[in-house]
Amino acid sequence: MPRITSRIDPNSEAFKTQRAEMLARVAELREVEAKVRNTEAQAREKFHKRGQLLPRERLMLLLDRGSPFLELSTLCGYGYHDDTDGSLAGGNSIAGIGYVSGVRCMVFVNNSAIKGGTASPWGVQKALRGQQIALENKLPLLSLVESGGANLMYQQEIFIPGGETFYNQARLSAAGIPQVTVVHGSSTAGGAYLPGLSDYVVMVKKKAKVFLAGPPLLKAATGEVATDEDLGGAEMHATVAGTADYLAEDDADAIRLAREVMANLGWNAKLSPEERAPYAEPLYSPDELCGAVPADYRKPYDCREVIARIADGSEFTGFKDEYDAHTVCGRASIFGMPIGIIGNNGPISPKGATKAAQFIQLCCQTDTPILYLQNTTGYLVGTQPEQGGIVKHGSKMIQAVANATVPQLTVLVGGSFGAGNYGMCGRPFHPRFIFAWPNARTAVMGGEQAAKVMSIVFAEKLARRGETVDEEAIRAFCQPIVEQFDKESHPFNASARLFDDGLIDPRDTRRVLGFALSVCREAKRREVHPNSFGVARL
Repeated sequence: MPRITSRIDPNSEAFKTQRAEMLARVAELREVEAKVRNTEAQAREKFHKRGQLLPRERLMLLLDRGSPFLELSTLCGYGYHDDTDGSLAGGNSIAGIGYVSGVRCMVFVNNSAIKGGTASPWGVQKALRGQQIALENKLPLLSLVESGGANLMYQQEIFIPGGETFYNQARLSAAGIPQVTVVHGSSTAGGAYLPGLSDYVVMVKKKAKVFLAGPPLLKAATGEVATDEDLGGAEMHATVAGTADYLAEDDADAIRLAREVMANLGWNAKLSPEERAPYAEPLYSPDELCGAVPADYRKPYDCREVIARIADGSEFTGFKDEYDAHTVCGRASIFGMPIGIIGNNGPISPKGATKAAQFIQLCCQTDTPILYLQNTTGYLVGTQPEQGGIVKHGSKMIQAVANATVPQLTVLVGGSFGAGNYGMCGRPFHPRFIFAWPNARTAVMGGEQAAKVMSIVFAEKLARRGETVDEEAIRAFCQPIVEQFDKESHPFNASARLFDDGLIDPRDTRRVLGFALSVCREAKRREVHPNSFGVARL
């Protein structure tokens, strides 16, 4: 297979400048994540004093020691609702894919060290996305629960999506995907259905509280007086109601039981062994990705420079290279796993759209997953492209993406604008996984372009009235538009709204893609045993 020859000089001033700018973006991301960790740490003494582990301590105890854990959506809800300074980013939850007793699982943890683990609107959306990933990739779902329930101040945004989480639980069980839930503390009102709809439930003595109505609400509604333990304590659920299958002494014992449950599922017993071809590391270090791509999405670069640093041996066989240069298609492998790659070196032309559509179909024919490396202003506009059929050819590409029968992975490396986001398998087109670099931008168009469009409309409106078009007034009109688009397209804002599954350090791209790709391949090899209605708790 041909090898890409990099044209980048890591010792050049341009490279060093770009690297410094990208590392600054990464540092901003890590600063927000650290702020959340610091907020969690402030609750350590309170948790330990009452004999509990912090949520992240529970997670670390749950996961196999030394195994990888891909945390998702760390910036979920950043800057929204009650998050005024970034300390609540993450949606009051921790989610990701990791290994428990040798089984690869989707893990979801209520972060009760922050606002009691109450569900925020974006936190609910994060839970829904986690369930979708579990269902698509046949991953057991393991939940560590302790939550004050929904944040009632945002009930209008939570009520219906929250109900969908229960719908998904029923579907997961019916699909033959086990759900193991550990109740460490409160799981009340609607949250009571989370353990109720799980296949295996562990509850911690004297700590777990699972009921539809707590003592105050019960007294207000019926006049009955009851204690927490009588209404929904762990021992009651284990000995009387039957909601709990296992009774734990404390957090650590509950984690032990959950690991035993996972080990006894025999989940990997019938999984056929994976066959991977031998592979070589890229000729160019993935560490160079921070300097190979400009942090400013408006500056061009060759996407082959990215491929050269994530593909095995930097090998890449291009497809129709002479037909269109702006849309790059070809085959490579990552950690010995074959993959088709589509990348952008500019806007998508009619030729680029037809080329990509054909390549997607060829990948489906050979059952080869597809990776999209997004950096595009969208589909090409103008008289010539329109007459050349950009609408119909772009539609072909969009149809191919929407109906592809293989896993599709997406990384937003730079700009992701307009319908280019759709044609390159952005969030609306349901990629199996989608990640973004901390310099990526997602919007209908760039702020300058939006301001220009609106200024033309504004000037024409003034002209129709017979008024003089004042350039200073036009500039004053445009500035707020540019600022609004810059704010809304910012990668932190896009990730906060779950336009991606998380922002990643460019240097981790190869490893993250290798992990995600192996998840997809394992799902294909795994046989599950669905039933009609899910496992009922009898």
